[in-house]
Amino acid sequence: MGRGKSRDKYTSKGERRNVSKRWTKILRLERKENEGLYNQFDAYLKGKNVVLTVPNPLKSETHKPFIKIKAKQYWRRASSE
Repeated sequence: MGRGKSRDKYTSKGERRNVSKRWTKILRLERKENEGLYNQFDAYLKGKNVVLTVPNPLKSETHKPFIKIKAKQYWRRASSE
């Protein structure tokens, strides 16, 4: 039988994941939930043009369950109420 190759010279080709796809998806969604609104509010305070996705107040528009609205308009209205 032949002698095996030395393992110290092997370099991975990076063809396959070393982490399960399911776990990376869970971590990404968790990060989005926790940091998303914080990052949007931070950008709003810096004066950037932030767009929020909020539930549609018109329940008759069933084809649009969520709408995009500018943060300036949405948070100004919420703070005045």
